[in-house]
Amino acid sequence: MKIKAILTVACVALAVACPSLAQESRATAGEAEAMVHKAVDFMKKNGKDKAYVEFTAPSKTFVDRDLYIVVYDLNGVPLAHGQNPKQVGKSLIDLKDPDGKAFVRERVELAKSKGKFWQDYKFTDPLTKQVLPKRMYCELTDEVVVCGGIYKS
Repeated sequence: MKIKAILTVACVALAVACPSLAQESRATAGEAEAMVHKAVDFMKKNGKDKAYVEFTAPSKTFVDRDLYIVVYDLNGVPLAHGQNPKQVGKSLIDLKDPDGKAFVRERVELAKSKGKFWQDYKFTDPLTKQVLPKRMYCELTDEVVVCGGIYKS
């Protein structure tokens, strides 16, 4: 009977702790902005070609938990992708999230009009493999859009 009570208490403690532990393992908005700044600096210092190799999976230089770098040209073609190298070089301008939002098209338009911005949409979380709300921070630099995002669980 004591073992059952101890296990029950342990399970309740884990259930209470798990959401906060999962949240702690997620990147923050400040970390996303810092990662994008780091990527832009790296690109300026080392050139675009070397940067795109460093930003693209399986390289993990610019990956931190659920945060990774994606770089688009102004036609919506990824030049680097920290989680899915198969997307590099393919036009994603008409890609839509589960709600029908053409988020790549919107991203390119926001880059042209604002330069630096946050964008909301839904995307697959690399940690849980579930579609979650995502916020992407992007900066336009040298005719490319450098982005890093956070997931909201």
